[in-house]
Amino acid sequence: MGDMFRSEEMALCQMFIQPEAAYTSVSELGETGCVQFRDLNSGVNAFQRKFVTEVRRCDELERKIRYIEAEIKKDGIVMPDIIDDIPKAPNPREIIDLEAHLEKTENEILELAQNEVNLKSNYLELTELRKVLENTQGFFSDQEVLNLDSSNRGGADDVAAQSRGRLGFVAGVINRERVFAFERMLWRISRGNVFLKRSDLDEPLNDPATGHPIYKTVFVAFFQGEQLKNRIKKVCTGFHASMYPCPSSHTEREEMVKGVRTRLEDLKLVLSQTEDHRSRVLATVSKNLPSWSIMVKKMKAIYHTLNLFNMDVTKKCLIGECWVPTKDLPIVQKALSDGSAAVGSTIPSFLNVIDTNEQPPTFNRTNRFTRGFQNLIDAYGIASYREVNPALYTCITFPFLFAVMFGDLGHGFILTLFGAWMCMFEKSLARKKGGEIWNIFFGGRYIILLMGIFSCYTGFIYNDVFSKSMNIFGSTWTPRYNTSTVITNPSLQLNPQYHVEGVYPIGLDPIWQMADNKIIFLNTYKMKLSIITGVAHMIFGVCMSVVNFMHFKRMSSIVLEFLPQILFLVLLFGYMVFMMFFKWVTYSAQSDLQPTTPGCAPSVLIMFINMMLFKHTEPLDGCKEYMFDAQPSVERVFVFIALICIPWMLLGKPLYIKFTRKNQTHAKHNGELTGNMELNEGETQLPTASDSHEGAGGHSHDDEPMSEIFIHQAIHTIEYVLSTISHTASYLRLWALSLAHAQLSEVLWNMVLSMGLKQTSYTGAIVLYFIFGAWCLFTLAILVMMEGLSAFLHTLRLHWVEFMSKFYEGLGYAFQPFSFKAIMDDEEEE
Repeated sequence: MGDMFRSEEMALCQMFIQPEAAYTSVSELGETGCVQFRDLNSGVNAFQRKFVTEVRRCDELERKIRYIEAEIKKDGIVMPDIIDDIPKAPNPREIIDLEAHLEKTENEILELAQNEVNLKSNYLELTELRKVLENTQGFFSDQEVLNLDSSNRGGADDVAAQSRGRLGFVAGVINRERVFAFERMLWRISRGNVFLKRSDLDEPLNDPATGHPIYKTVFVAFFQGEQLKNRIKKVCTGFHASMYPCPSSHTEREEMVKGVRTRLEDLKLVLSQTEDHRSRVLATVSKNLPSWSIMVKKMKAIYHTLNLFNMDVTKKCLIGECWVPTKDLPIVQKALSDGSAAVGSTIPSFLNVIDTNEQPPTFNRTNRFTRGFQNLIDAYGIASYREVNPALYTCITFPFLFAVMFGDLGHGFILTLFGAWMCMFEKSLARKKGGEIWNIFFGGRYIILLMGIFSCYTGFIYNDVFSKSMNIFGSTWTPRYNTSTVITNPSLQLNPQYHVEGVYPIGLDPIWQMADNKIIFLNTYKMKLSIITGVAHMIFGVCMSVVNFMHFKRMSSIVLEFLPQILFLVLLFGYMVFMMFFKWVTYSAQSDLQPTTPGCAPSVLIMFINMMLFKHTEPLDGCKEYMFDAQPSVERVFVFIALICIPWMLLGKPLYIKFTRKNQTHAKHNGELTGNMELNEGETQLPTASDSHEGAGGHSHDDEPMSEIFIHQAIHTIEYVLSTISHTASYLRLWALSLAHAQLSEVLWNMVLSMGLKQTSYTGAIVLYFIFGAWCLFTLAILVMMEGLSAFLHTLRLHWVEFMSKFYEGLGYAFQPFSFKAIMDDEEEE
């Protein structure tokens, strides 16, 4: 089979690169993204590897880029997105120029930022001084000082009184939240001998460093004596209050305010010029910064990858090991030759494919359509190497099983429109950053589109559009021999032989929408449909195991595992499905085999239970118990063969392993035990018998005791037999969710929208407008989103458990190539 049906064939390669061409060669390999390197220095500390200096160099460049980017975002400058012209990793000469450019830009921005902080600090100080001078106009005046002097004069000595009566003061600005603590502290240190006046500033001031608003208060503290003055200044320093000179004379204050305002205007002009220059520098850098960021990330990834290489003994060649898809070997060889040619290396790099017993990584090549389905499979488990890939079949079975549960033409059309919108505008929507939920929806856009299309199909089959039916082909129920009609007899229990003209062309007859026993009819219809779909799905899963057995050359497993499993499934549940079709044909309105007595058609479920229990049920008078004469004999033969399949599965494989072991020579002979004791440098250990496998994806039983083999096989047999029954019943969720969806849709129509449609007055149009909006909201929220999510999860369960468990192991590990595109995508998601 081709690689479409299973993972890519992988090759383990040795890569020999000259040191001067190593950087450019790995850069070319990163652009191709088809090589997964192995770490040949796993025992070496990360700080002792060869290219650790270059990695640190890249870290420093990234730090500078992050700083410049933060400054650009701070100024609100929008950086352009790089969509098409993505730069390559820089060559060594460009790295020096890039370092110099980033160094110069960072220093210039740092200098501008420091100058701006200094200027803003000066501006803040002058602003605070202006606020102090303006707000202290009402605190004191020349007259107030004279009054204070005169009021404090008295006593025997006028001179002494005069000296005692002079009050000093300290003016400044303090943060508003510290005012009350500041006032209490002044009261304590002066024992109430400080008179404090304060005024809150209406407008906040900006912090020069952070730009955050600061609310401050202007204060003036009046005191007497030098000792108290020193104490007050210490308190101001402790509370980070800014003290400013403030003349007591009104005239001096006015002159000082004028001077401060002039200086503020000059500072404003300088600040404006500084900000314009900073904006021009950042705007110029912002055009190149995304490209520089990508170049540095690629350069860092290259050096990280080169640290996985090993240096040969002569120090003249770098040796690396990598997994490469066999189809991509020519691409890798071309990338190596291009890397050598880029630096003019005279010695070419080359690639050797080496043999190995290791299990290669699993790589399934996908496109934008199949990637979403592959992600569903990988979420369960990465396929074992070269195992059958279920994603190919999931592209059809997944949306179909979803549609069986979600079958409504109206809701399916909504889902189709949403999926088609994401697929048509995927290029522009791919650049949108909408969070994790949006990424999940967008990643599964083709899944949503197919689920909507298939839901439209099943909705057409169910003849269900927002819980209403379409009358495209008319109805086949006609009163040919009886005057009663469906209108007068809403329970459609009439004999179809006399009241149905032919088979309805496609889907359900719309007359069932008017019948009060519609739910009973749909129960049987959808329940049988679920069982038929489920058994067919499981049979297909069991048959897929044959493809694995043949590929891994495990022919014995076809006889010992596949045959008893498929016989057990087909002879019991496949037979039940056959009897459903046989019953439809035998007891149809056009069949000549139908008995004349009404109600003679036997129940397939009762018939199946009787077959398993070897019982029989007495039929009604004039009816037959079986649908054909040989049915009892056929059923007994089928049950006996199915019972034989159980010990066949239980004992076949263990006994085969036991007998084949006896015919083999002893695995651990002396030559094999000592054959790998003396190895020269560079030689590979030879595989022993214990290393042999039945193929990748198979299991080795050479060292396993027979008792454990019997126990494991017993567990597998019991699991398969019981799961065959439980998995068949599990597919009834198709029926249950389909009925639940249809009933919710009908309830929403009858209890919401029909209320507006029944309005007969002129205001009914307005009422209908709002009711229709509510109906649309509930339809989208409940029936499309919630019911859609429920059907999606149940469909996922049916594939992971009921389908894939029949053949899928999922014990592999993913192929993770060195790819610049993957590195960039991962960083964008973070």
